[in-house]
Amino acid sequence: MAWRTARTFLLALLLISASACSRTENEPGPGGVTVSEAKALDQAAEMLESRDPPPLAGHDQAAGESAR
Repeated sequence: MAWRTARTFLLALLLISASACSRTENEPGPGGVTVSEAKALDQAAEMLESRDPPPLAGHDQAAGESAR
């Protein structure tokens, strides 16, 4: 019975120590960027990529002149 208790205790200790190794939202990752900062950068990039590209400067003037 003591062996079963010791084994359970060691298993619990192993699981607790393994969970302490997980990364939190505020710990810097690769490049020194935290997880929350990386998520914010990904969202900003998605917003920028979803925008329509601005019209070409020469294209608008040429279309306006041909319509006259």
